[in-house]
Amino acid sequence: MATLRYFPPSGPPQLYPLHKPITTIGRAAGNDIAIPNATLESHHAQIVFSGRDFEIEGLSGSDAITINGKRKRRARLVNGDRLCLGDAQFSFSMLSELLPAASDRAPASGGDLEALHRLYQFSEKLVSTESVDQLLETLLDNVLEMTGAARGMVLLVETHEGVAPSLTVRASRNVQAGELDGPSRGISDSIVRQVIESKRPVIVSDALTDTKFSQSESVIALQLSSVMCAPLVARGEVIGALYVANDEIKSLFEKRQLDILTVFAGQASLLLTNAMLVSALRADKQKLEAELGDKRFGEIIGACPSMLEVFKKLQKVATTDISVLITGETGTGKELIAREIHRRSERASGPFVTVNCGAIPENLMESEMFGHVKGAFTGAIASRGGRFQQANGGTLFLDEVGELTPQLQVKLLRALQERMVTRVGDSRPEKADIRVVSATNRNLEDMISEGTFREDLYYRLNVVNLWLPPLRERGDDVFIIAKALLSKYADELGSKVRGFSPAALSAIKRYYWPGNIRQLENRLKKALVLCDQDLLTPEDLDLGTDAAEPILPLERAKEEFQRRYVLEALERNNGNRTQTARDLGVDPRTIFRHLEREQNPPKPGG
Repeated sequence: MATLRYFPPSGPPQLYPLHKPITTIGRAAGNDIAIPNATLESHHAQIVFSGRDFEIEGLSGSDAITINGKRKRRARLVNGDRLCLGDAQFSFSMLSELLPAASDRAPASGGDLEALHRLYQFSEKLVSTESVDQLLETLLDNVLEMTGAARGMVLLVETHEGVAPSLTVRASRNVQAGELDGPSRGISDSIVRQVIESKRPVIVSDALTDTKFSQSESVIALQLSSVMCAPLVARGEVIGALYVANDEIKSLFEKRQLDILTVFAGQASLLLTNAMLVSALRADKQKLEAELGDKRFGEIIGACPSMLEVFKKLQKVATTDISVLITGETGTGKELIAREIHRRSERASGPFVTVNCGAIPENLMESEMFGHVKGAFTGAIASRGGRFQQANGGTLFLDEVGELTPQLQVKLLRALQERMVTRVGDSRPEKADIRVVSATNRNLEDMISEGTFREDLYYRLNVVNLWLPPLRERGDDVFIIAKALLSKYADELGSKVRGFSPAALSAIKRYYWPGNIRQLENRLKKALVLCDQDLLTPEDLDLGTDAAEPILPLERAKEEFQRRYVLEALERNNGNRTQTARDLGVDPRTIFRHLEREQNPPKPGG
């Protein structure tokens, strides 16, 4: 068991076992480790045990923590660390020791050393055993052997909305499991309830003659003698109790056994807290999966009217071999749409090959696209196929197709028309059985007007256009996407974050998201790595008061409001256009025009 040794200005060192999930240190008497030192804050620091590591962090804004001569705000502790809080000197040890925790304590006995040794062994098992119930039973076995009790149990407080809290036996030895509903369970509910209410451990030498409990129905019915009970506390709240008893021997338990029970109760608290956290995470994940059930289209999440229109088009074009051009702002998920087209096509068993037209140098692009033969240029030491050959029998996805040079546009057009490609340095054409899906965030029509993009290639690529709306225009989709991404990356990054605060959800909805889903994804990853709390706040996501939506020109703002209002009304009517037109008092053709603009909006820069 880990310990913290305090070196007072005078007198012998004082040792404090770190047996609780959170141990507070400060000048105030209410701390777990109360040090009467004027340089300490009332609540100066706390040591948090995660089940594997011990971490110290400052409280109340104090940063007066020095570890091995270096000032820290928060740090993981390792064996042998020297700590200064204010000018109070401490040392940290991961090894079991026993010294007086205060000057009035007696020297350690062999029984105390054995108890600490057992606790240290048990603590090591915390990081290697997954079964919480098995660990709790092992803990009970150790407690019964160390205290001489005949039976024991770990009780858990269970709360349900509209129902009074109840006590349930989570683990037991020589006691019937189930809900604590009276003396039939073999324990005193009156003793347990006093511990729960007072948050303090209780030791009873002879319950039948005890002035507090002798008239208890359960004590009389069970003829109880020696009883000990310690609360299980997590974050200041009682979550249960550790109870042991022996009905055959009076005055069996002494203060030393109660101290042992209290230490083991701290470990049980840690186990149950972790178990409840894991259970809550699983419940949140199941809830999210249920919510996503009717909002998923393959790997794509969306339920707003504009995305439903995209899915409707996608289903129709996927089974054909026609070319599709996916447009929309950066980060809207164009590659996901391309992959879904491939997955739902008759080419699904073939390869899906991606070419980022903006990431490959111009002098290498032709070779990358069509391949080359040995000796075609300096460095061509062997013949190699290009992306067209790699995609044979499948789908070729040309991302950022607007970045292609005019020269390469000519060769791409010829390849699409003839379904044949010729490697660099070769004269023999090769057949290319592919389907082309392309994507861009640029306005290709403007590029045609400027002479930087071929009109005939545009029409060859843009047989069907799928426009993806920006995240800011997808309504409540942003919440579902954010929760799905959090669930995914919290597991991958090992974060303890469970969800978003209400303020964070509000900030997510208000923010403009110029980088769309990719920006949201990056913000979440950063927040999950850096956040130390259970819920993400607006500050964790860099969505403070300065992250507001930009001011638009008045005419543009009017158009945006009208379009959003029509789409929201359409969503409330489950996509029924006739009913939406009736509710808004407009001709149904107006709704069709808005939907058409939704699918073919003014392109960026247009």
